[in-house]
Amino acid sequence: QVHLVDSGGGMVQAGGSLRLSCVATGRTNNIFVVGWFRQAPGEERDFVAMISGSTDLTEYADSVAGRFTISKDNDKNTVYLQMDSLKLEDTARYYCAATKIAGVPSTYYDHANYDYWGQGTQVTVSS
Repeated sequence: QVHLVDSGGGMVQAGGSLRLSCVATGRTNNIFVVGWFRQAPGEERDFVAMISGSTDLTEYADSVAGRFTISKDNDKNTVYLQMDSLKLEDTARYYCAATKIAGVPSTYYDHANYDYWGQGTQVTVSS
């Protein structure tokens, strides 16, 4: 089993920055990819970014590419999501997720392919 705890959300003005953290505990050696998703009220849970556990491969949703950066610290079993130039439309609850599935990058755009989830952290961007 893998347990994920995500944190770092808050309220920020448009144009500001936040850094989310996702700490993994348990059988973390089984994790192949860690991803971040977000969900606004009444909306689907959307892919934001992913990072491979064993390589430097990263992928981003078009809506955040160039503004968000996903990174990892393997020694701390932690994945970060640095969010810069935040926009009103970035407001959502953000979830980190981990999967044992090995596949092509597009595999990880689908939240159904993730095995473990954090509890979520709220990000609110105001004008």
